[in-house]
Amino acid sequence: MRPALLLATLAATLLHAQPRVITPANARPPVGPYSPGILAGDFLYVSGQGAARLDGTFPDTPEAQVEQSLARVRAIVEAAGLTMRHVVYAHLYLNDITAYDAANRAWSRAFPTDPPARAVLGVAQMPTGTPVEITVVAYRHLDRRRIITPPNHKPTEPVSPAVIAGDRLYLSGILGQGSTPTAQLESAFSEIDAILTAAKIDRRHLAFVNPYLTDAMPMDAMNKVYATKFEFGNTPARATIRVHALPHNASISFTGVAALDLAQRRAVRPKNMPPSPTASPCVFIAGTFYCSAKSGFIPGPNSGIYAHTVETQLRQTMRNLLDGLEEAGLTFSNIVATNVYLDNIDDFTPMNKTYAEYFSTTPPTRTTVQQIPTSPRTPDARGRYPTLEQISLIAVK
Repeated sequence: MRPALLLATLAATLLHAQPRVITPANARPPVGPYSPGILAGDFLYVSGQGAARLDGTFPDTPEAQVEQSLARVRAIVEAAGLTMRHVVYAHLYLNDITAYDAANRAWSRAFPTDPPARAVLGVAQMPTGTPVEITVVAYRHLDRRRIITPPNHKPTEPVSPAVIAGDRLYLSGILGQGSTPTAQLESAFSEIDAILTAAKIDRRHLAFVNPYLTDAMPMDAMNKVYATKFEFGNTPARATIRVHALPHNASISFTGVAALDLAQRRAVRPKNMPPSPTASPCVFIAGTFYCSAKSGFIPGPNSGIYAHTVETQLRQTMRNLLDGLEEAGLTFSNIVATNVYLDNIDDFTPMNKTYAEYFSTTPPTRTTVQQIPTSPRTPDARGRYPTLEQISLIAVK
């Protein structure tokens, strides 16, 4: 190969390998220290997109609000040279879960065939007062994108049960059904197992799981059942998030990501964290690193959260996240996407100021929500405060 051609080939390979910020033309600027999109290898990560128009106003109806959010998503996807057909995974956040049917109508038009896997969450508030926020993952190769549908599945909504994208599978939000918490959990895992079996994998392949719970699902009951479903110390990474509401009055929903090849899945545990029956700190799928949600919790014999402001809690959270990254030989510069969960959306501005200190060059994509009503901020008898923020992350090696 001629030297000039070799250099051009190497340059093109490097450009494809290095994460690249995607910013559409004529878009509203981000309202915080995050990138609109990050193209990392074959995957595009898109920040949560609200329903604001260019002038900052919102459409009048829920259906139009979802359409506007999807239009903003589409602008980022197309700026990366992809189409909405490349979207494989999505989260739809609504501040009014009764808008669910209207949201589905807009969703059907955006994804008329082979829709992505999707989770829908009712949350308390979102930045700028948007009533809708949507975040997605898109995958470059349509020929390696495949819908997974278990036998006897009867589609009733514009969503695929799961989508394979290259070396991984994205699982839609699976709602628990039944009259008791245990029955709801068992029904959800039964459906998860059916989907994984249809993809010719099993629960061991799961790398990251989001259990979303309403107040109707006791955390202890969920953890008791959940711990029986995975090998101790080798569970998926996990972000367990309380939400305001779920579709169809469900009290539990599970979504997540699995590795198709078990040999490409590897759990990572920092030395200062003991094995857990419910979550691994971080898990690799090949070169993609999924980390459990962390808060400002100080580990050790006097464990707890002792900081009373979102800024000081966030600093400890970032320290906790760094433990997982460093164990894998990564740094904050490897992060391509984060989810930030706030106790109070009024903390959005001070959170942004502190968060920005950790991403001085290329900030990752980000989705921020206040998922439940604000809790009282009083310390307990030992001086420990409630959680004011949590962060989960995705990084690439």
